[in-house]
Amino acid sequence: MAEHMDLHTVGDLLHHYPRRYAERGELTRLAELPLDEHVTVVAQVASARVLKFNGGRGQRLEVTITDGSGQLQLVFFGRGIHKPHKDLQPGTRAMFAGKASVFNRKMQLAHPAYQLLRADSSEEAADAVDSWAGALIPIYPATAKLESWKIAKAVDLVLPSAREAEDPLPESLREGRGLVPLTEALLKIHRPHTKADIADARARLKWDEAFVLQVALARRRFADTQLTAVARAPKPEGLLTAFDAKLPFTLTEGQRKVSREIFDDLATEHPMHRLLQGEVGSGKTMVALRAMLTVVDAGGQAAMLAPTEVLAQQHHRSVTEMMGELAEAGMLGGAEHSTKVVLLTGSMGAAARRQALLDLTTGEAGIVIGTHALIEDKVRFHDLGLVVVDEQHRFGVEQRDALRSKGEKPPHLLVMTATPIPRTVAMTVFGDLETSVLDQLPAGRSPIASHVVPAADKPHFLARAWERVREEVEGGHQAYVVCPRIGDDEDEKAGKKGDKGEKSAEDEAERRPPLAVLDVADELAHGPLRGLKVEVLHGRMQPADKDAVMRRFAAGETDVLVATTVIEVGVNVPNATAMVIMDADRFGVSQLHQLRGRVGRGSAPGLCLLVTEMPEASPARARLGAVAATLDGFELSRIDLEQRREGDVLGQAQSGVRSSLRMLAVIEDEEIIAEAREEATKVVTADPELTRLPGLRTALEALLDEEREQYLDKG
Repeated sequence: MAEHMDLHTVGDLLHHYPRRYAERGELTRLAELPLDEHVTVVAQVASARVLKFNGGRGQRLEVTITDGSGQLQLVFFGRGIHKPHKDLQPGTRAMFAGKASVFNRKMQLAHPAYQLLRADSSEEAADAVDSWAGALIPIYPATAKLESWKIAKAVDLVLPSAREAEDPLPESLREGRGLVPLTEALLKIHRPHTKADIADARARLKWDEAFVLQVALARRRFADTQLTAVARAPKPEGLLTAFDAKLPFTLTEGQRKVSREIFDDLATEHPMHRLLQGEVGSGKTMVALRAMLTVVDAGGQAAMLAPTEVLAQQHHRSVTEMMGELAEAGMLGGAEHSTKVVLLTGSMGAAARRQALLDLTTGEAGIVIGTHALIEDKVRFHDLGLVVVDEQHRFGVEQRDALRSKGEKPPHLLVMTATPIPRTVAMTVFGDLETSVLDQLPAGRSPIASHVVPAADKPHFLARAWERVREEVEGGHQAYVVCPRIGDDEDEKAGKKGDKGEKSAEDEAERRPPLAVLDVADELAHGPLRGLKVEVLHGRMQPADKDAVMRRFAAGETDVLVATTVIEVGVNVPNATAMVIMDADRFGVSQLHQLRGRVGRGSAPGLCLLVTEMPEASPARARLGAVAATLDGFELSRIDLEQRREGDVLGQAQSGVRSSLRMLAVIEDEEIIAEAREEATKVVTADPELTRLPGLRTALEALLDEEREQYLDKG
């Protein structure tokens, strides 16, 4: 169990809940089996026959089972067919476990393990009937090495010890919400007699998960309030005032509101921990820059971390452009209130790097923008007051932490993301950060029309897509073409890249490798886009080459940029109005939304074409339809979460927290999470060390083993 299921203690096993329950009278719906997953089904044998092949030298047993909703084929080969042939006579009921695969367009289980559900002379079958005598048969998440019924037997063995489980919920909370005690919940979840038992148990166990996690986060927030930081109050008539005065537009109401929240935080003597969410193009960089200028006015320095060099260079360009002479301290023409804005990346030349490091140490540079290079030991700050992290989900918590340790006192922290995170996920994953949301787009941003282009069903739609790209270019604009893969030999070896679309073994679209940048660029330049200036951009190019390509595109010298998702975040070319995403089904919903945000950034309307070869009825097409139907990132992130399960959305960095959520569904259980957060804050404020709640302390220790404890501490 430790090896295959990561279950090490009796507690782990008791918290390994059934995935679902099969009823005696009713069987799993065979019609809805997931492909390529390990499944357990309860069904009845309809027919069994032995077939010979290889000129009679080989034989296989084919068994058809049914549950009323559909049929499924089981296949046994070679010498292993004798026992199943004897056991699986028509009419026999059994549990079968194996990996669902497709052969000759039919769903099948090859060599499934099985457990008979009828009493006969053999002791095992009699046991099986006894252990499933209840009306509801628990089906556990299982593996090929550990079938559901073996897990069920092990649970039977340890279930009596559920009586010793310590209850983490304070009694007043449990009674106030009418929740059953923990022992009762564990008995009811594993061996329910009725569906009401399952509902009681789930309601209670969801609360445990939400509450214990929120207590962990509340303790983090409480500990943060005990830290001291240098207050950085805005200074009248400083850099910020001069900057605001030269802005050619007025800030949106949202930008002003979020700026006020940030300024209030910066003015306190506790480190700010704020998450700034904003739709693509809602002006987060502007808000962050104003916060950085405030800190510089107050005598400190600000550092902005970007996930890629392309993005760091772009932020550096746009910040120096927005600031103009205010970014030219020490230079002829620099304004009286001004500072230096330096760039620090791994690929810089030695001389430029030495100068940048010197400017940081002396305090000459008030603002530094860079990649992970900022975190290296050599980098010393004069007085680091604010850290801005762009695109949080691409940065490990260790990196955030390393940068924070660069200040004498902990600097203030502002984390920005353009991936909209539903409120509950923000409360669960970034629960130690206060959240600000920018949800209105600045004036002058244009609408983006999105359409699905079904290349396999309607090839002429694809031809029309390339005509549209030509029309945009003829109108003086530019276009992106995005592909999931680069397309050189290394790429082939590395296997398929990009989000996998929905797998359907019958789908040719899925079997071929994803379209690649180098191939597509070549085809377009010699085919439908002949005569246009087409260039490529991907992650394996040298940094200097990448920057040169981006500069030419930004300057309007290139008509069409064929790229991988390196352009997903932050790339800002207002003249680019069209985007064609090839094999769009291979990307996640949020990723498509991010990519689409690269067009329509100027005054001309944007166009995004999602090209796919997936058939019309496939889930992948439904997903693309959802993206085409709305520009609301929060709505899309909900769809994304519902379809992909939280694990992928919360990402690897969050795995510690995520693996503790077995019952709680972050989207559906919004109310529980919000209430648990309130209760947790009350409990921690009253008793930060939880001295009066030993059961809760035990549960926290179990949730926060070494690795997760560090993960949360790094924040």
